[in-house]
Amino acid sequence: MSVQGQNWISSAFDNSAGNFRRRLLAIDSQLGDKEVEQLKFLCQDFISQKKLERSSSALDVFELLMTKELLSEQEPFFLAELLYTMKQPLLLKHLNYTKEQVRILLPTLKKVSPFRNLLYELSESIDSDILKEMTFIVKESLPNIQLTSLSFLGHLEKQALIDADNLVLLENLCSAVVPKLTEKIEIYKKEKEAEQRQLRANEVAAFEGCVPVAEEANGGRKEEIFSGSDVEQFRQALPEKAVYKMDRKRRGQCVVINNQKFTSLKERRGTQKDADCLKRVFQWLGFSVDIHVDVTKSQLEELLKMYQNHSGHAEGDCFVFCVLTHGKYGAVYSSDEVLIPIREIMSHFTAHQCPALASKPKLFFIQACQGEEIQSSVCIEVDAVDPNSTHPPLQDSVPVEADFLLGLATVPGYVSFRHTTEGSWYIQSLCNYLKDWVPRHQDILSILTAVNDDVSRRGGTKKQMPQPVFTLRKKVIFPVPQEELLLW
Repeated sequence: MSVQGQNWISSAFDNSAGNFRRRLLAIDSQLGDKEVEQLKFLCQDFISQKKLERSSSALDVFELLMTKELLSEQEPFFLAELLYTMKQPLLLKHLNYTKEQVRILLPTLKKVSPFRNLLYELSESIDSDILKEMTFIVKESLPNIQLTSLSFLGHLEKQALIDADNLVLLENLCSAVVPKLTEKIEIYKKEKEAEQRQLRANEVAAFEGCVPVAEEANGGRKEEIFSGSDVEQFRQALPEKAVYKMDRKRRGQCVVINNQKFTSLKERRGTQKDADCLKRVFQWLGFSVDIHVDVTKSQLEELLKMYQNHSGHAEGDCFVFCVLTHGKYGAVYSSDEVLIPIREIMSHFTAHQCPALASKPKLFFIQACQGEEIQSSVCIEVDAVDPNSTHPPLQDSVPVEADFLLGLATVPGYVSFRHTTEGSWYIQSLCNYLKDWVPRHQDILSILTAVNDDVSRRGGTKKQMPQPVFTLRKKVIFPVPQEELLLW
């Protein structure tokens, strides 16, 4: 990337970040001491108690959240959740949310634990008289200071007298002083087991498709990934009925970025074969397919904004975005040779940036190298540029949000192969298995597992292993198309 380009991005980021901080300042100005205490209490599971104790304002808490990467301009929902819980709906406008939007998104994006929410709800019903009676009962366990309902519950938790799995003391206090509050505890206990089952399923679904191990010099260790049986276990862990809805008016939009010619990088011969196959198979699956050729950075930015606000998302079931280009770890090249992080592309379609796609599967397929260029035979090329052996965590490429799938042509640090006339191993295999396995009612993770196996068997001495990374909460099963796909 040119120095001028880097300076432009830096300047734009500074302006954007400054605007976001001004909005946080506006929120801070509307929160008093009581609200700051509430904010700190709700953040106890994410920020250390010592740091929270040193925080005297909402701005201090915001800074801690940003340091922990729990709050940013691109992903402000956690703060929206906190304000919603604190019954501060008017402040949501500073985060570009409405109360109704937060209510709809909360089931899939919430971070505050059920236990923390329970304590917060109980605190709202504990007035000064009730608090006085409760503190009298457990006087020996409390410090000799003035307590609020929140700090009272916080001290019980700090002394390990209550926790998410032990509410006996809290139940006894409520039974003795204000019996109606035991109803909230009973509801929590009944929901806890069901919610824990769902959380376990979500964690399995969100688990990455590989365990990265950096390749050592002189042909040492290689990347280790989960085997097909491992991915199958993750897939089976999802409840059988947990399938994304696929019965809306439209299947959705499929976007293909096909970069063949570059300013100075090698032309990607054979990529048109991939683009044609993707168009054919996704049209067969019911998607509206748009192909954009040799896209520059500025053009890509315009396209991302356009598809982020696409009117068809509301009536669609799913969204697919494919990128065929040169690349390096965690990023892809535009046709004018600007390196663009994959995460930056995907972030345009989070529930906050693109509400119409909230809770819908968003599938991204990247045909580009993710590491070192290697020598290959005359009709085989690689999509690697400027190798870099130091790799950040792969999950950094995916937004911290549910319903995303990122299909990479290769594991980190390695090249992906593209035949100069027949197209890339990965895209051709993906299209073939979609064509063959969708009619068998197979879900996308099973299909990608088969693609892994197929591609890994190719190439003789030159090997390639694709890799899925996902935060899907359900199975993605495309309806069987009514019309047969013509022979390829």
